Amino acid sequence: MLTPADWTAQRLGYSFRDPALLEAALTHRSAGRANYERLEFLGDAVLALAAAELCFASYPQADEGELSRYRASLVSGSSLAELAAELGIGLQLRLGGGELKSGGHRRNSILADAIEAVIGAIYLDAGFEAARAAALRLFEPRLQSLAEVAGVKDPKTRLQEELQSRGLPLPVYAIDAVSGEPHEQWFVASCEVRPLGLRGQGEGSNRRRAEQAAAEHVLQKLPGEGPS
Repeated sequence: MLTPADWTAQRLGYSFRDPALLEAALTHRSAGRANYERLEFLGDAVLALAAAELCFASYPQADEGELSRYRASLVSGSSLAELAAELGIGLQLRLGGGELKSGGHRRNSILADAIEAVIGAIYLDAGFEAARAAALRLFEPRLQSLAEVAGVKDPKTRLQEELQSRGLPLPVYAIDAVSGEPHEQWFVASCEVRPLGLRGQGEGSNRRRAEQAAAEHVLQKLPGEGPS
């Protein structure tokens, strides 16, 4: 089995200068007073920022709501637990007798907390850039699958896929109106599915948001997809 130092070097690409930080990050409160609870607090913040940065750079067309959903998918407790399990962090944890007997090294909440704590320990050991690099290494394998997460796809994508599955042509979008000053414009867009005689309208602070809102209205009118 890998030592904790070898584990972090191989799995996260980081070598600790202060072994005590790593030891604390891998220690559950049931096994000692110097445990990962405070480090978890730091790591949670670092992971959230790293995930936000990664999503912002990787999805330049996504709006604020979409970016929030992408980030939430990366840093959710279940997602972090899954990543931690894949990295084998459970084998590195120091647990008290009760937690050992109850299978604490496989418990999702403990796995997620521990990976946050390790990132927090890296932050204290070498600063934000080192912690950020480890966090990005953690998240990048999941990046390509983000758009496939249920509920994350935007309305235009969902509408297009639904129409294609029914053998129908793509919807037609148009900008019906633009108002306001150049730096503060407001858009009204329409979305039509002509073979079904469906039309929806939406508004937003840019063309994309207005079209997304219009697509959402059409989705709600599609037979079998929502209220008509």
